[in-house]
Amino acid sequence: MKAIIVDDEPKAIDLLKSYVAHFGTIELVATFRNGLKAFEYLSKEPVDLLFLDINMPHISGISLSKMLPKTTKIIFTTAYSEHAVESYEVEAVDYLLKPISLDRFTQAVSKVLSKKAAKQEVVANNSTTWIAVKSGFETYRVATNKIMYLEKDGNYMTYYCENEKIIGRETIQQALEKLPPNFVQTHKSFIVNLDKVRRYDSSLIFIDSHQIPMSESFSAAVFKELEK
Repeated sequence: MKAIIVDDEPKAIDLLKSYVAHFGTIELVATFRNGLKAFEYLSKEPVDLLFLDINMPHISGISLSKMLPKTTKIIFTTAYSEHAVESYEVEAVDYLLKPISLDRFTQAVSKVLSKKAAKQEVVANNSTTWIAVKSGFETYRVATNKIMYLEKDGNYMTYYCENEKIIGRETIQQALEKLPPNFVQTHKSFIVNLDKVRRYDSSLIFIDSHQIPMSESFSAAVFKELEK
């Protein structure tokens, strides 16, 4: 799991680096004291996990988080407790208040690692993964290998499957949490099943006769997965 640290305080970066070193499954690939520099890096080299300070010059951690793919896990770090409510609005994994202890840091990282392990176990143990999609008063049991892509429209998510469409009330993040790793977000309103992709260009994903948009903010992460 690749991670970066973004904090304008050098001592805070050094502390987090020492904590990350305790976790062999996390590879710290870069640190930044400027949110804009971090975004420039992430546009080309997406990571799995971000330790992100909220109160920074030029661009706040909250603003930066909203520019990143929903698949990027974020752990906010800050000295100001009043930012807690705002941080949860962007569905962060956790919120760490400085000074950060190793115990509290470990709790936050464990949340990320447990979710990743759960997804990997599902994929390893099931040739066909099934998810539940609530639609009105009914709940559909859907085989993920039959899903081509998902489209968000307002409060509703449409699952475009090979032989049917299912509409449920959920967010992009809720959908990503229950889908296996071969599903990635390509646009603020679209998620695709990479196993169904046969061709793509810089702005579109083609699945059968369907054309799914791909925005610049998600393209680097999508290309990385498609080219594995």
